[in-house]
Amino acid sequence: MPHALIACSHTFTRSLARACALVAAFGCGLALPAGASAQTALKRIDTVAFQRTVQALAKEMLVPGVVVLLRTPRGNFDYRYGTSALGGMERVTTSQHIRVGSNTKTWVGTVILQQASEGLLRLDDPIAKYLPDVPNGERIKIEHLLNMRSGLFNYSETLELNETLDREPGKSWKPDELLAIAFRHKPNTYFEPDTDFHYSNTNTVLLGLLAEKLEHGKPLSQILQDRLFKPLGLKDTLFPDTRDNTLPTPYARGYMYGDNVSTMPPHQALPQDAQDNARRGALLPTEQTTVNPSWGWAAGAGISTADDLLVWVRALVEGKLLPPAMQKARLDSVRPIQGGAQYGQAIARFGPLYGHTGELPGYNSFMGHDPQNKVTLIVWTNLAPSMTGKDPATTIAKAVIEQLYPAAKPPAP
Repeated sequence: MPHALIACSHTFTRSLARACALVAAFGCGLALPAGASAQTALKRIDTVAFQRTVQALAKEMLVPGVVVLLRTPRGNFDYRYGTSALGGMERVTTSQHIRVGSNTKTWVGTVILQQASEGLLRLDDPIAKYLPDVPNGERIKIEHLLNMRSGLFNYSETLELNETLDREPGKSWKPDELLAIAFRHKPNTYFEPDTDFHYSNTNTVLLGLLAEKLEHGKPLSQILQDRLFKPLGLKDTLFPDTRDNTLPTPYARGYMYGDNVSTMPPHQALPQDAQDNARRGALLPTEQTTVNPSWGWAAGAGISTADDLLVWVRALVEGKLLPPAMQKARLDSVRPIQGGAQYGQAIARFGPLYGHTGELPGYNSFMGHDPQNKVTLIVWTNLAPSMTGKDPATTIAKAVIEQLYPAAKPPAP
């Protein structure tokens, strides 16, 4: 993967490819001193400085709207910049619905771990025990799917998928169609199972199908509602039907520069002349609000709000929905991958924060929680990707975190 780690299309993959670089930057530059307490490890909130940082980055990346929610023992920072529609008057709010992309993976991963704790499966079971048509499925364990170590080809890296997304943005994709694209490639295209890491949406689509099979065909949307959203009171979080390309009201409209094919790796950024035109206002981003997210399915079709993500990421990291032993194993599963990034059982680590990021065309989101210092951060933007190829929400989140934690010496080369 050329750059990053946590996101959601080829836009998952691209963001993820960029996200690996951002996760690496978090991990290498924001380690806390050993034994640091919540009161000594954090700086006080400088509201003016934080606002300037968010404004500067939003303007640089031409983002219409940004929402930031930061909770710390030393103060909070809630900030809303810009509008919910390009050129509109309505301000962004924390209650507006957005597409949260690969943050959906943390929901599906949590369900699988719940099912494992209930004895419905074992994490070291081969996926072929439940889904016999998976190539190399006798050697790919469920934990390999959770940890992105299966070696299965990522369907969203294909030209076929991205050309279809550009040509038929309203297409309703079925999970089997997505898997068919992936399975046309050798299962060990990247590596043999559990010998390396490659972020692949194919893994999480399989986990979604597995969750449904273990619950006798109950739809994944209902499983998530019953197991996660209802117990936590997440009334504005949902997993849409594959035929539904709408967002509940209120919602923020989403935009992107370029299209899916033209921004496939390694050409994430627009050509320089296009960037210049964008800065002059001669090139505008295209609206992606009603693009059907079913091509992400269990890997990234989820919808939520900043308010609900704040509740969710705390529950995710603090273990409110898993037995203590299973939660400890989940956090312990996070380990280094390329470039200092860290990933585990459908959860990532950004320096002291655990969580995930997500991107679909039009939307980028970051969620993280530091259990030691009781810090929670949510950032979303209604532009993704930016004209320079940066993921706006992840870039802003990194800058906010750097202003919150004392500077740490980078590791020796």
